[in-house]
Amino acid sequence: MREDHETVDTMGVRYKISIDVETTYLDEQSEPREQRYVFAYTITIRNEGEVPAKLMTRHWIITDANGRVQEVRGDGVVGEQPYLKPGQGFRYSSGAVLETPVGTMQGSYQMVADDGARFDAPIAAFRLAMPGMLH
Repeated sequence: MREDHETVDTMGVRYKISIDVETTYLDEQSEPREQRYVFAYTITIRNEGEVPAKLMTRHWIITDANGRVQEVRGDGVVGEQPYLKPGQGFRYSSGAVLETPVGTMQGSYQMVADDGARFDAPIAAFRLAMPGMLH
């Protein structure tokens, strides 16, 4: 899954952040009898624009199959605010706990470019699902 954000001006693509997401169900940490389903996700952020940019904050919307929504906001990711020059990437892993075996996550990273421009890099909705729950 890939979500691209781009802002184009007459000089080309100045701000473009691509985001790839991989998810994994963590069976050993989950307790279905207690409505606890644990998922890991690994995200690769790549600056495909022309201007270096720093990831300042994150905003996540996590929704389970019951419609319960958790919103998470914070500085950086995994305690870091990665600075990405054009062509550079940053990869990190984190996790989410749901009360249902299926859910979704979506959100955005708030970026600031070296030229002072602030822009959002949206993260398209991706699915968290216990194996065998979806066909």
